[in-house]
Amino acid sequence: MPHLVIRGISVEQTKTISNALVQKLSDLCDCELDNFTLEVLQSTFVFDQKEVPGYPFIEVKWFDRGKAIQDRFAQIITMQVHLLGIPEVEVAFTAYSESKYYLNEKSFADF
Repeated sequence: MPHLVIRGISVEQTKTISNALVQKLSDLCDCELDNFTLEVLQSTFVFDQKEVPGYPFIEVKWFDRGKAIQDRFAQIITMQVHLLGIPEVEVAFTAYSESKYYLNEKSFADF
C-alpha cells in the first residue's frame, strides 16, 4: 500500500519509470519500496466505433496521508509520466480507512 492502478500507459512505459517513481514515492511516504504496487490495466478504449488510445489515468489507492503529501505524490507521478513524453495525465486518489482494511483477518486499525 499504496497501490497505483495505471490506465492508458503501456507496461513498457511503466517499466521505464517504475524504479524512479517508486523510489521517489517511497521517500515521500517514508515507507519501504515493497509497499508499493504498480498495476497496469490492459484495456481497450473505444470512441466513435473505433479503438482509440487510452487517456493516461492513474488511480492511487492508499491510506490518507494528508493534503500536502497527496499533492506532492500527484506531482511526482505527473513529472515521471511527463518524462515519457506524455503531455497530460490525470491522478485520482481513493483513501481506505484502516478500520475497513484487513490483512489476514486483522484490521489495519489494530496494527
